[in-house]
Amino acid sequence: MPADQEQNHRCGFVAVIGAPNAGKSTLVNALVGTKVSIVTPKEQTTRTIVRGIVMYGDTQAIFVDTPGIFHPKQRFERAMVAAAWAGAADAELVMLVIDSTKAVDSEIEKIIGQIKSAKRAAVAVLNKTDIVNKPKLLDLAAKLHSRAAFAEIFMVSAKSGDGLDAIKSYLIRTLTPGPWMFPPDDVSDMPGRLLAAEVTREKLFLNLHQEVPYGCAVVSENWEERKDGSIKIDQTILVARDGHKAIVLGEKGKRIKAVGEQARRELKSLLERDVHLFLHVKVDENWRNDRGLFSTWGLDFNA
Repeated sequence: MPADQEQNHRCGFVAVIGAPNAGKSTLVNALVGTKVSIVTPKEQTTRTIVRGIVMYGDTQAIFVDTPGIFHPKQRFERAMVAAAWAGAADAELVMLVIDSTKAVDSEIEKIIGQIKSAKRAAVAVLNKTDIVNKPKLLDLAAKLHSRAAFAEIFMVSAKSGDGLDAIKSYLIRTLTPGPWMFPPDDVSDMPGRLLAAEVTREKLFLNLHQEVPYGCAVVSENWEERKDGSIKIDQTILVARDGHKAIVLGEKGKRIKAVGEQARRELKSLLERDVHLFLHVKVDENWRNDRGLFSTWGLDFNA
């Protein structure tokens, strides 16, 4: 591209952080305009860094969806939280997403304190405003403004799309002038194998209950491009307990069949080609401490 055409370009990484279930992934998907990150009503769905890429005119914004920040107890949880802060450290702008149906509690205060101590450029996004009354929103905004940590405070509903234009306009004005980091047609840099595994994991979260989905992981073991243009994908669902395997399979295999069909349909839509998906369930009580899996997900085993 000629240099004179690049002079008006802007580009920047925007780290989307917050407590679990604040709506970060829903917001990223809405801002990108397509699904790049899996979404479920359950907390701690996002386990690794997901980058969503979007063009707003001559501005390329790369949204970095991160795991929810909470008090970790296990190695795997520590790695997730470390990934969230690493995403924030590498970004030009930090976007703190707050569930406006809840109060600014001690966990949010701690996140704000770390943003301030690191002297990061940051904005706050009050999400889920479609289900909160205006006085409460204004009170939350005032409390956040008093912390003097944010250049702007936005009120949005990621689910309905209300308020997103204000964020887009802000990014067009403020991201650093410079060349684009990715081709303008890209929407994510996630490898196909990992994307496929994440889609299946989302369907597991939506079909399972209580602690079972948190004890599961999905790995795409085989990815075969066929001559007819279709893809054959073999995936292993790792579970921590024998009892969880039976739950994932369901009576006469009905549950895993439903999960596989839902995942296959979505992958067909995302990849725009036929998908042959085969799921296998394996018990591995120590998968949360598997160094190779940490590497696959871009997590620091020693966090």
